[in-house]
Parts: sequence; structure tokens; C-alpha cells
Amino acid sequence: MATQERIGCTALQSKVMTADAAAALIAPGSTVGMSGFTGSGYPKAVPVALAARMERAHAAGDPFRIRVWTGASTGPELDGALARANGVEFRLPYNSDPIAREKINRGEMEYFDIHLSQVAPMAWQGFLGPLDTALIEISGIRPDGALIPSSSVGNNKTWLDRASQVILEVNRWQNPALEGMHDIYYGTALPPHRKPIPLVRPDDRIGEPYFRVDPAKIVAIVETDAPDRNLPFAAPDQAALAIAGHLIEFLHHEVKKGRLPESLLPLQSGVGNVANAVLTGLVDSPFEDMTAYTEVIQDGMLDLLKAGKLRMASATAFSLSPDAAAALNADMESFRHKMILRAQEMSNHPELIRRLGCIAMNGLIEADIYGNVNSTHVMGSAIQNGIGGSGDFARNAYISIFTTPSTAKGGKISTIVPQASHVDHITQDVQVIVTEQGLADLRGLSPKQRAETIMANCAHPDYRPALQDYYRRARIGSYGQQSPSLPGEALSWHQRFMQTGSMRG
Repeated sequence: MATQERIGCTALQSKVMTADAAAALIAPGSTVGMSGFTGSGYPKAVPVALAARMERAHAAGDPFRIRVWTGASTGPELDGALARANGVEFRLPYNSDPIAREKINRGEMEYFDIHLSQVAPMAWQGFLGPLDTALIEISGIRPDGALIPSSSVGNNKTWLDRASQVILEVNRWQNPALEGMHDIYYGTALPPHRKPIPLVRPDDRIGEPYFRVDPAKIVAIVETDAPDRNLPFAAPDQAALAIAGHLIEFLHHEVKKGRLPESLLPLQSGVGNVANAVLTGLVDSPFEDMTAYTEVIQDGMLDLLKAGKLRMASATAFSLSPDAAAALNADMESFRHKMILRAQEMSNHPELIRRLGCIAMNGLIEADIYGNVNSTHVMGSAIQNGIGGSGDFARNAYISIFTTPSTAKGGKISTIVPQASHVDHITQDVQVIVTEQGLADLRGLSPKQRAETIMANCAHPDYRPALQDYYRRARIGSYGQQSPSLPGEALSWHQRFMQTGSMRG
């Protein structure tokens, strides 16, 4: 495809160069804001060239590292390549790359885990320091210089506005039919000049379909033709199907009680096999004319759109299996008017989440008997990923739901524990917990009532006696009786697993 077909602005065509030449414009020690959100819309050529440059510098005894900001997780050509080259000294706001995770947990990379809604405001407020370079994937440039976003929006608007220089990757793999799908809102401001955001339905459009950028800041354009890299979803197992069944039964009950309309309220779903199973389960439900106001559009939401059950899905990115991504690209015209991609400061905005009354459904690593949820750390200190947007939604949702199988590691460890080893979501932000064993509706319950409900409904039978024994002893020996606990045993279950390979017995 000729350059002019994707780069319509003739004044910018002279900025086209190789990835190596563009990478040479990024200085050691600088801060780079890159596009990308859950493996969609991230730059794929310049980070690889930059990693090669870093490796050469390290081999010559001249360490070369940068600070990396993104929308969320990215792909192997970005996080993986830079981490392997030992080229990242600081990372925010979310990571799921295994190489980067190892470096973070070894103390070799500083990691700032932050609510996704807070990233753009903090960048504007200056708390994060200056942004030297914005490295952004787009799908094209219009004749007037406006940028056509690709498969994620994330924090791209903020990076383009705040950066001293801009490097663009124009990716021909991204479907041209993406043009017009995006809604980029330029009405935000810092206090005391903030105004209400004029969005009252998930399908409202309040912004523009393109990014604005000062053309004088664009120092390089690199042409690419590389696919997004998202992992496939596993077929739902019996636990995932059971969780989906319990949750859909609960939604039926809420409609019957008059607490939800028959079309439900806007759905938010975290990423993962269980979340995808819940969405897929809604295809055969009686709910019609549903909407989604969420972070990512994943396979299950495409199924709902295709079935006509979901009227509109608003998000900041796609998070699709390779097969679903190929299917979407092949049939983008039929989907493009049913989806909106926004900046993540809009998709995750607490005010909008509360105003719309979202039904939030997120996963976890462990929950304790009082409903505190750990969604980020293993054994209380080793990061697994990040809090992402789950906190934005959990605290502000109409109903805040967390789902998990009741056991992990092949049944050797319980995900329901006496006391969470790390807390991301306090008990006040957790209203419903669902495992394959059942559902615990915690709304309006005291801590002791919550404990009894979670143990009875969500814990695996193999671990229920041990949980009940802990709770009985805590009722006797705890300092106070509001939330009876034995702090000295907080990690004992996990320590037993690490020593014996099982928490049973």
C-alpha cells in the first residue's frame, strides 16, 4: 500500500523513516509515553529497534534505560523486548508481561501500580514529571493532519498533548473501517476549571473521531504492517460455566426484585476466561437491548453484539483472541456502528461509572472471609499484574461483583482465605463474590455475617472446615469482635502451600 494511502497529509510524508532511525531519537534516561492497552494498538517496530539499541549499549558498558508509560499492558514487541534488554527503569500503570514481572519482583524495575482513571489526570497535574516522547500507533493520518486512532485509545490523547516530541507508527494491518469509531473528548480540565462531562448513556458521542497533534512536534513516522498480539481465551471449564450460571441467576433475581431493568444496566467486565464465560453465557439469557461501558471489548461482547443482545459497547480498547480479531477485521463494517472507543480517562471515569450505574464484574487472586479482595499480589509481596481499572469500577459501580474459581493450583490452594495477604479492594467496595460453589450477596451485611455467607456459599468444601475453624478461634481470641481476626495467621495458609504443595489438612 502506498504511503499516501495511509499518510494523507503531504507535509508529513517527509517524516517517514525506518524504525532504527526513529529509535535513535529517543534519549537514554528519558520518559516515553507509548500507546497500547491489553495487547491492542501498541507500537510494534520502534520498541524492538530501541531494545536492540539498548542491548548494544549495555554490551559496550553504557547502560541505556528509559521510563515507560502506557495505557495498560501491551505486547511482546514492547514490554517483552524492552524488559529483555534491561531497558526499563520505571513502568506504569499496568503490566502483565512475564519478563517485566520477574524484573519487578527481583527489584530490578520500579513499578507504579495505579488506578487507570488516575493516570491522565496525574500526568496533567505534573506529579509524574515531564514526558519527553510520545510513541503512538495509529491507523492513518488525514490530509488535514488529524490522526486516526487504531485498536486502542488508552492514554494516547494525553501523551500526544504532553510530550515534547512525537513518533508515530502507522500500521497498515489496522482496518481502515476503524475510522469514525473513536470518540476523543477534549473537554477535560484541571481544578478549579473542571466541568461536568456531558455523557449520560454508553452510546453518547461527546468528542471527536480523531486525535489532534501539533505537526511541529512530529519528528518521525514509521510504517508497519503487524498484527496486535492478544492471547486466545481457553474454552470455559466447568468452574467458569458454573460461575456464569450463578451470576446470570443473580441478575434474573435482581430484575425480578425490581432492582435492575430488564435490559440490565451497562456491563463492565475484566479480562479473562471466567469473565468471557459470563459474557458468552448472556447470549442465551432473556436479557435484551443491553449495553456495555467497560475498558475492553473481548470475545464474549462480540458474541453478544452479533446475537443482537448488546446494543452498544463502549470501551477504550479491544482485547480479542486471534480468531476473534480476525473475525472482527473481516466484518468490521457490521460492527463499527455498535462500538465506541474512548480515552481511558473516560472509559474508567468514576463519575461516569456511578452516573451510568455500571454492573462491574472483575476477577481476583484471593478474597478473605470478610470480603477484602487481593487482585494483584501473590503471597502479599510479589506482583502478578496490577489493579488496572477494577478499582475504578468496583468503588463506583451500581453492583460490584468479583468472580473466581474457589481453588487454584489444581485445587491445592483456596482462593477464599482467612485474611487477604494484600488488599486492593476493601470490603466496603465488594458487594458480591461468586465462585463455582455459589454466590455470596454481601450487601447490607455486617463483617461477621459476610464471613458466614462467604464460607457457606463460596468456599470449596475441602477448605470450608479450616476456614470455619479459623473463624471459631478468631471469635474467641481476637482483640475485637467487629471483624474477628488472628493477624499472626494471615499468611499461614500460603506458607503451608509453599512448604507442602497443598493447603489441605
